[in-house]
Amino acid sequence: MTALLMANRPLDPPVPAAAADLTLRRGAARVLLRNWTGASTVPSRTLYPHQWSWDSAFIAIGLRHLSPRRAQRELETLLGAQWDDGRVPHIVFNPAVPLGAYFPSPDFWRSSQAGAAAGAPAAIETSGIVQPPVHALAAWLVHEADPAESARRGFLARVYPRLTAWHRYLTSARDLGGAGLAAVVHPWEPGMDNSPCWDGPLARIAPADPSSFRRADLDHGHADDRPTDVDYGRYVRLAADYRDSGYADDGHAFAVEDPSVNALLIVSEYALARIARATGADPLVHEQSAQRLTDALVSRLWDAEAGQFLCRDLVSGRLVQERSVAGLVPLIVPGLPDDIVRSLLDTLDGPHFRADDTGLVASYALTGHAFDRTRYWRGPAWFNTAWLIARGLRLYRADDRAERLRAAFLDTARTSGFAEYVDPFTGDGRGTRDFGWTAALTLDLLTTPHPEAVR
Repeated sequence: MTALLMANRPLDPPVPAAAADLTLRRGAARVLLRNWTGASTVPSRTLYPHQWSWDSAFIAIGLRHLSPRRAQRELETLLGAQWDDGRVPHIVFNPAVPLGAYFPSPDFWRSSQAGAAAGAPAAIETSGIVQPPVHALAAWLVHEADPAESARRGFLARVYPRLTAWHRYLTSARDLGGAGLAAVVHPWEPGMDNSPCWDGPLARIAPADPSSFRRADLDHGHADDRPTDVDYGRYVRLAADYRDSGYADDGHAFAVEDPSVNALLIVSEYALARIARATGADPLVHEQSAQRLTDALVSRLWDAEAGQFLCRDLVSGRLVQERSVAGLVPLIVPGLPDDIVRSLLDTLDGPHFRADDTGLVASYALTGHAFDRTRYWRGPAWFNTAWLIARGLRLYRADDRAERLRAAFLDTARTSGFAEYVDPFTGDGRGTRDFGWTAALTLDLLTTPHPEAVR
């Protein structure tokens, strides 16, 4: 007891970095172990009690450092709910969770009935929309964690055709602009649900009647952190209309080309090329697809005046003049023109995104008219986007900047209790705590501080 009291004296020297990292590593591992359900990992035991698509990809990246086999299982469980048309749904519902624990629940999406024509599974209930395609990148990194175990289980051979079908869905059925990029048809699909980038396109959507649904998210999250009731009503309207169309990919009132989604698709195409090579398939088709997507990303979404990529509203045909972190994520894409890389680095270090007090990257421009330091994706800093940007900085040899961002990530994950997201100025945790991908990516950065770019 005396030793413990002495260790907490204010004038004691700081805990050595190695010991602090070990404590952080153990804390991150505890979160992942607590959130494991036996077949997959929930983002949060309270706010998000099912399996989420891109969450599981990020979680698998961290889980590979604890158990490569469990990381494989994470991705296999998700891909086991894939639809016949290739889409990977953004939620796979756990039938043991009460319907009222989360909304929209399985009885809202009605995937097995409404999605039957699109090939939704008959025995697994899912949502009908998708999330960003991080999965092939995650699969390759998981394989690399233990190639012998991966080969013994035939992991890559089993996930490769599913991942190929997933990418084919995005580059065909979701090429709504006809220029080669994948489009999102709901603000929940790009993962940055409440971004001000969606305000303009959403203004066309009449909200659903508030009496027609009950928001379960407010049972576990503060209203100031979450989307407004009006915005949530618009989300519900779009999802209901999509469901009632049988999840057909045409005639969407909301259709946007998002730079982050397409950047992740490009990087995952390069990962698929590696998977193809490892399984005896042809990598060239994926490499060529990645190059076509890169060309389209630059020609369609780069804005030199803004110094970053912007979203394109396919209904109006115009670029959305809002600065979000989605426009910086393309730093992860290999082979960008030098002038674009320089502009992205300048924008990243400029007044719009750099939060000097924490060293993190705001999700929406600090200078933007809609900036809100606490509300979901309208300003708070997120850990998954920091991980991606740090990876891009390494790719383009901005190692000092990457290390600063890595250190800020780890420090804030530690002080915030592995928060879902944080105030970009203070680092105070917002949303839920013990969040799955925050813990997983913390573990990854502690274990592999200098990741190799996948190309």
